[in-house]
Amino acid sequence: MQLTMFKDLKYLLAYSIPIVTIISLSQRGVWSYATVLYAFVLIPILEIILADRQASYSEEEVVERKINPLFDWLLYGNIPMIFALLMWGLWDLSNGIYQTHEMIGKVLSLGILLATNGINVAHELGHRTNQTERSLAKLLLCPSLYMHFYIEHNFGHHKNVSTPNDPATALRHQSVYFFWIRSVVGQYLNAWRLQWQLLKNQNRSFWSWHNDMLFYLLFQGFYLSIVYQMLSTTGLGFAIAIAVVSFLMLETINYIEHYGLERKKLSSGRYERVQAHHSWNSNHVIGRMVLYELTRHSDHHYRANKKYQILENKPESPQLPYGYPTSMVLSMLPPLWFRKMDPILERYQASE
Repeated sequence: MQLTMFKDLKYLLAYSIPIVTIISLSQRGVWSYATVLYAFVLIPILEIILADRQASYSEEEVVERKINPLFDWLLYGNIPMIFALLMWGLWDLSNGIYQTHEMIGKVLSLGILLATNGINVAHELGHRTNQTERSLAKLLLCPSLYMHFYIEHNFGHHKNVSTPNDPATALRHQSVYFFWIRSVVGQYLNAWRLQWQLLKNQNRSFWSWHNDMLFYLLFQGFYLSIVYQMLSTTGLGFAIAIAVVSFLMLETINYIEHYGLERKKLSSGRYERVQAHHSWNSNHVIGRMVLYELTRHSDHHYRANKKYQILENKPESPQLPYGYPTSMVLSMLPPLWFRKMDPILERYQASE
């Protein structure tokens, strides 16, 4: 029992991002990039060294892990850390005297923090049925100015993934930079369309209290107004820059998760049911722990209501050759990304 508990604490590794961000915020020079170097240099090296864990959970383990509150509290612990570090960072950037490259390092570090321990945790909590956890998900999305993600992801992306109707699915040979524009704009517009349809189905007015998209605008505007009142236009500019970094990190993850994969269109005009092979899978151990098993994305899309601690590896799904951090860096260099990924994609599609 104690050994099992110790093994479950491996997800504390997700807190390494906030810890490294503390170094970034408290230091100068190259140390301002501590979170960037940790996420995109050290973790990829560790993932090359450490072997993947292929074993599946037994039925007893699944039942036990599903109801164990430890896994939920590991998620909740991110909330105070996120907001404490964000407020510290915004205050320090607005009042400190730094060189330009140091400010860039701190903004990037805070953006990575919001993406990995903010948006990613919000993604997990947003799939829960508990209303409190869903509200916490929306709260975590607020500083990234991406609260519409809750509607679009749950009601749009999971329905339309790997089809032309999903702006969050990257087309084959589409660069990540064009994808950013398509996905950011497309998801926002789609969130409004989904919200309008939900209101129509409930016979409610656009100005109804049930219009979550309006609430998101007001809530995010309130957050930015507080930053402005406390830290003037300087703090506001940093808050927006940090938010942009965080949601572009999210979109880069979206890019590598579904790149080039397509669901077949049936004779009825509908697309085939979402299967595990409609997402790229990664079983690289460090990324799994830091991102609360997000990298087991194939199983997540196959059973979206599964909690992160019981997601399993799907070896029959297309496999990313590298972990998430390395794949994200590679995607920033489109010629290299296409050269590596397109042959893998072709081989997988030919084998179906």
